[in-house]
Amino acid sequence: MKLRIFLFSILSLSLSFSQPALNRNPNVVEIIEKISPDSIKKKIEKLVSFHTRHSLSDTVSPARGIGAARRWIKSELERYSKESGGKLKVEFDEFIAPPGPRVPKPTKMVNVVATLPGKVYKDKVYIVSAHYDSRAGDVLDSTGFAPGANDDGSGTAAVLELARVLSKYEFDFTIMFVLFAGEEQGLLGSRHLAKKLKDSGIVILGVLNNDIIGNVEGGNGIIDNTQVRIFSEGLPLIRDENTLRLIAQTGLENDSPSRQLARYIKDVAERYLDNFKVKLIFRRDRFLRGGDHISFNEQGFPAIRISEMNENYTRQHQNVRIEKGIKYGDIPEFVDYEYCANVARVNAIAIYHLANAPLPPQNPIIKVSELEYDTTLKWELSDEEDLAGYNICIRETTSPVWEKKIFVGKVNEFTLKNVSKDNFIFGIQSVDLDGNESLIVIPNPAR
Repeated sequence: MKLRIFLFSILSLSLSFSQPALNRNPNVVEIIEKISPDSIKKKIEKLVSFHTRHSLSDTVSPARGIGAARRWIKSELERYSKESGGKLKVEFDEFIAPPGPRVPKPTKMVNVVATLPGKVYKDKVYIVSAHYDSRAGDVLDSTGFAPGANDDGSGTAAVLELARVLSKYEFDFTIMFVLFAGEEQGLLGSRHLAKKLKDSGIVILGVLNNDIIGNVEGGNGIIDNTQVRIFSEGLPLIRDENTLRLIAQTGLENDSPSRQLARYIKDVAERYLDNFKVKLIFRRDRFLRGGDHISFNEQGFPAIRISEMNENYTRQHQNVRIEKGIKYGDIPEFVDYEYCANVARVNAIAIYHLANAPLPPQNPIIKVSELEYDTTLKWELSDEEDLAGYNICIRETTSPVWEKKIFVGKVNEFTLKNVSKDNFIFGIQSVDLDGNESLIVIPNPAR
């Protein structure tokens, strides 16, 4: 009987306040309709035409090698900037990679970056990224055919498509569209930029890294064009003994900022894409493997990897060939362009809502007395003009996603009567008048 009363009381609370409707935003609907599988296909075919985009390949040729590829990527982004009235700031981010196991001698590497400045928070940034370099079977083969249609031509094409479409809109937060070099040589481009941004004091609120997002036929025989995976770290890579102790004491091993970003993407994307689902994988990356988002995790930034549901290893890091009737190699015919466009739409939906949302609640706490039956949450009340109020978010400790949101209005404290902090995880989320929601933040205990 008590359980029934509790559930009813929570439901009643949710109906006691006027929350902005979570309808599909017409701008978002317009954006996802503009994302074109044909446009993505043309971009991937152009990337493949460079023969190889290996990070140690030719930088002088106008038609072959990574130099030609990065100049074309930059020219595409500059074209989008011109079409949008000069909104995008496009530049090369150059650095010298020192010698290492996959870099025989000091080598200049170049990331390509396009920045769409925010109207309100120019120094607070969301990043959408992919790596544009490719490789064949031998990681040091800088001249052989390495088409990289899916790894990571698919991600590169998606980021370019997102830049093309989103640059025609305005956002409160800054958005950076980044194409990394040196991923196959050891995450070199992303590690350079992540550290550079950390040292500059720019606040990175979230990184959506797209790596291998175009194949729907797994090597396991499963064909699935209805789901995409999001990988996110649990325990933060940057942490100290006190942080670890607090995580253990409060049972928040599953609630890192990166994991909240992953949950957010699933929540908003599935509001718009009826037949396309986001699969949360609670692991930093594929088993014992890694991608460019990890470089940002290493600097303490929330970052996730978006990747196809079922990989096919005959189509990754392979010399192009036919062997015993099996086609090997990362070639365009193995890319599903509509699937790739759907993954790009997942990015677009999430970025639109994130970059237009209010700031997340600041300094959230969960009040702690000696023994109590209620749960009281408190945070700083924002002075943002378009703030509608806050959601209190609740889920079972075993639930992968947030199960309940209670809109409590424009207040800075709320008590959940007879709701035990022993049994649930709590979060707080800002909501604006248009229904845009911030990332959910977890309150720290305070006596």
